[in-house]
Amino acid sequence: MEGLKIRRMTVADAPDAARIEAETFAHPWPIADFQSEMTVNPVARYLVAECDGQILGFAGAHVILDEGHITNVAVRSAERGKGIGRMLMRELMQYAANLGVRYMTLEVRVSNQAAIALYRSLGFIQVSVRKKYYEDNGEDAWLMVCDRLPETQEGFTEAETLIE
Repeated sequence: MEGLKIRRMTVADAPDAARIEAETFAHPWPIADFQSEMTVNPVARYLVAECDGQILGFAGAHVILDEGHITNVAVRSAERGKGIGRMLMRELMQYAANLGVRYMTLEVRVSNQAAIALYRSLGFIQVSVRKKYYEDNGEDAWLMVCDRLPETQEGFTEAETLIE
């Protein structure tokens, strides 16, 4: 998609992220959760896909030591099927690898075949089932894991990252 850029999410992006979240998930995070992720949670890392000043999607993870747990990935309903989710996931995986992550985990509804296909294409495998994981309907979730992350980009730095 021409003009699309992926960048780090800021507090100013929280309203757009909350709107996209609300049109994507049965139990969406409120805006305050996104604001908290940006300002309080030291392990939170979020990216947004932006085109012509409009936020089209976002993806986030919690990075703890060498694990990255993907919290949510969402794309505006009108923009789905254009590869934005794939771009966000690839960039998030690269970002995580740059931070020292060696493997990533996520949960996905067993009925979400589009997301499962995307995750599989990126190297995620199903390792377990979380029974009745989703509160809205008691649906199971697959726990998926990927340990095939990209190589760390040489020269990567981030002000908030502790380098020992």
